[in-house]
Amino acid sequence: MKLNLDALLKKKNSDDDSQWLPVSDLMSGLMILFLFIAVSFVLNTKKVAEHYHDTQTQIYQALKAEFDPQLEKWKAKIDKDTLTFIFTDPEVLFKTGDATLQQRFKTTLDEFFPRYIKVIDDYKDSINEVRIEGHTSSEWNWNSDEDTAYFENMRLSQDRTRAVLTYVYQLPSVEKFRPWIKSHISAVGLSSSKAVRNVEGKEDKDASKRVTFRIMTNAEEQLQKLSELK
Repeated sequence: MKLNLDALLKKKNSDDDSQWLPVSDLMSGLMILFLFIAVSFVLNTKKVAEHYHDTQTQIYQALKAEFDPQLEKWKAKIDKDTLTFIFTDPEVLFKTGDATLQQRFKTTLDEFFPRYIKVIDDYKDSINEVRIEGHTSSEWNWNSDEDTAYFENMRLSQDRTRAVLTYVYQLPSVEKFRPWIKSHISAVGLSSSKAVRNVEGKEDKDASKRVTFRIMTNAEEQLQKLSELK
């Protein structure tokens, strides 16, 4: 009787082990699958990031090559990290408190924008949007409070960027680009929300008054698509 009991216990243990083996194999298979998915996601993300960096560099180099001789004359600069073309001379852009383009700025835009749109046309598949951004200092009238100044400058900066977009859109030399301009270029007024400050944190009022053309690539959109597939 004792032998039979021992035999039954051994058989039961053997059956339990045989039941656990398929479960263990399944868990191992799932771990390998999840590991493969994780590695694939990381590699794809790295690929998109590298492509973004390469495209960013190419666009910057193309803009630099095209406009470097004129940057000093226009008092402009190109920010490599944000692909932003910055017009920095407030005396050339607009009169104080006014949204009418000055003639000197019109002359600059006549020369700048047709060449600019041709440069970025080579990279249009990688560009989501180009934002014409208007920036002001934080001051308004001498007796205006901070909130009033902010919203008055918001209205002013919006009017100014709309004036810039309207002007460049109507240039005869960019006629063939107008469908793309309408779907990809926007005019954004930012008031004093991105005021320029010195190393001490004090606002540089003249430097804050500027108009910029900022390229937004589709890298973030591609990364979002990868994230949704994860």
